[in-house]
Amino acid sequence: MQQIRQYVETHKSRFLDELVDWLKIPSISADSAYKGDVERASDWLVAEFGKLGMDRVEKYPTAGHPIVYAEKIIDDQRPTVLVYGHYDVQPPDPLDLWTSPPFEPVIKDEKIYARGACDDKGQAYMHVKAIEVLNDQGELPCNVKFIIEGEEEVGSVNLGDFIRTYKDMLAADIILVSDTSMIANDTPSITVGLRGLSYVEVEVVGPNRDLHSGVYGGSVANPVNVLCEMITALKDEQGKITIPGFYDKVEVLSDAERAKLAERPFDLQEFKDSIGISATGGGESDYSPLEGATIRPTLDVNGIWGGYIGEGAKTVLPSKASAKISMRLVPNQDSDEITKLFSDYFSSLAPDSVKVTVNPHHGGEAAALSIESIGYEAASKAMEDSFGKTPIPTREGGSIPIVALFQEVLGLNTVLMGFGLHSDAIHSPNEHYGIFNYLKGIETIPRFHQHFAEMAKK
Repeated sequence: MQQIRQYVETHKSRFLDELVDWLKIPSISADSAYKGDVERASDWLVAEFGKLGMDRVEKYPTAGHPIVYAEKIIDDQRPTVLVYGHYDVQPPDPLDLWTSPPFEPVIKDEKIYARGACDDKGQAYMHVKAIEVLNDQGELPCNVKFIIEGEEEVGSVNLGDFIRTYKDMLAADIILVSDTSMIANDTPSITVGLRGLSYVEVEVVGPNRDLHSGVYGGSVANPVNVLCEMITALKDEQGKITIPGFYDKVEVLSDAERAKLAERPFDLQEFKDSIGISATGGGESDYSPLEGATIRPTLDVNGIWGGYIGEGAKTVLPSKASAKISMRLVPNQDSDEITKLFSDYFSSLAPDSVKVTVNPHHGGEAAALSIESIGYEAASKAMEDSFGKTPIPTREGGSIPIVALFQEVLGLNTVLMGFGLHSDAIHSPNEHYGIFNYLKGIETIPRFHQHFAEMAKK
């Protein structure tokens, strides 16, 4: 362990410089204007794998953005670790809330500020550097394969076809992912549960054009008003989602399981202070804020627009209004089924004065992972080595749909060993990643490979 730590300490400036170079590339998968930059980010990664002396490095085109694959096979008798990550990033908007340009990385207060710093370039690149560390220690203890995609932030729309087509190439014993967070830098944790996702866009259309609000107001339904009323009807006063059948398959934890979850360190006042709120809300009234953010399904408006939003006044009755809505799902809920339930119910809420369209975007299934596997045990021991503490198993509220997909197609369990923090502002302005976390990841991941190789022999 000391040799690994010393190597990381010796090369930490270079490790940071390399990550900064990658973060400068605006690989925004959701915006077609950045298609060339997404391609450039994949080429950058291909070059980095080439420097490691991997046996094979290839870039696979898809109908969207390319997937980068790399492998190093030491011995067919050794276990194989398949590492997953993504190099695409969220749009940086709103730009005016950034304290520094999102693609001009800045290091301050022991953190690196840039879009993608934590989600997921910084965390994915830890695994690349971990192979460099292991190379320095001698022969790799495991065979290793990488699959780094460029579409995670838009639903991994082409990944399913890829892994089905190349199922034999991707054969492995475990999948290792760093795209999650820890409780705190002094409280390591391993994620054992993720929520699924159903994401839709809705449009409410009224008159055939924008109308004068004085001439027509009071006689023609306003699509913005109607949309807001329909959205309000999706939850009751207790915060429960009103879609018929929505809760039918929801996994309900026992009192004992809820009590175990409550053992996780969680300071409510610190939580509120960290995001500048005076009170929590938005979830079901009979569940705690921590439970609402991890083990319960949700429904939230992610964006809403319609009418005039420019400077000054324009007295207009808009012809249409739209919103983007996401539903986070828990184990046993099927994303396609929930999307249909939403579509049917939302359409039924519309008065005759408007027409409603529901356009599904993407979705994925929830994942519940075992703490009894040797993959989890190897990750736990690796974190014990580097942090000096046994990590706590936790559930997270976010979604990584490919975890369920890997289980379905490849039959493989996943270990979610992330090093980010909830305070890293992923998907928000001023995203950042702690230098401590980045380097600690590079230090810990080699120990995972070593422990996993030892345990797989037994």
